Amino acid sequence: MVESVQGQSVVVTGAGGGIGAAIARRFAAAGARVVVNDLDADKAKAVADELGATAVPGDASAIIEEARDALGGTVDVYCANAGLASGGTEAADEQVWAAAWDVNVMAHVRAAHALIPGWLERGSGRFVSTVSAAGLLTMVGAAPYSVTKHGAYAFAEWLSLTYRHRGIKVHAICPQGVRTDMLTAAGSAGDLVLAPTAIDPEDVAEALFAGIAEDRFLILPHPEVAGYYAARAAQPDRWLSNMNHIQQKWEAAR
Repeated sequence: MVESVQGQSVVVTGAGGGIGAAIARRFAAAGARVVVNDLDADKAKAVADELGATAVPGDASAIIEEARDALGGTVDVYCANAGLASGGTEAADEQVWAAAWDVNVMAHVRAAHALIPGWLERGSGRFVSTVSAAGLLTMVGAAPYSVTKHGAYAFAEWLSLTYRHRGIKVHAICPQGVRTDMLTAAGSAGDLVLAPTAIDPEDVAEALFAGIAEDRFLILPHPEVAGYYAARAAQPDRWLSNMNHIQQKWEAAR
């Protein structure tokens, strides 16, 4: 596993903390050359300094060229980890919906647009999308997040089915609760649905590396999500009823 990324050039977005920082640390420990991206320049620099990596702060959609230059002209692995946890219903302001769509989906599309041609030319490349179990299932109280994470998953799936025979590897990481600031920001819905089985960011990074070693597209740091996903497909009405019970429980507790 270590040899598979030894010396490779890796970009991790949203890596100033949480899952992104854990992924950056794991790649660095495996001998990769890492660019740490985050909107917060101080956080990006702190993680980069810790790892002997390079900080490239800013909007994840607009740092490909700078990251590529920092890595000597090549990006072998791109981890689309930056995300926006937007709560609310269908009535959320359209600016909230637009921001969630831009960060959770279009940033991935823009990165792929910049990277795929070079990867196809050389016959290799790896795209890692931090999706969330909300992209396979749905999260109560968070319509913009759930909908756009479904979009992120669909885009990763499309990349994989389109380019896997041409040497491009794609991984979709779909954790449930992870002990990060994003879990805290999820409020009472997160306390009800996510906190009881929350794991550490390092667990997500280890799950990613296990998935890379096994060449798996779908990476489930919470293995039980596979059962939920299968139940959703096999008996959608029953699954929706169960989720609606959770919704009612959350409403009653608010």
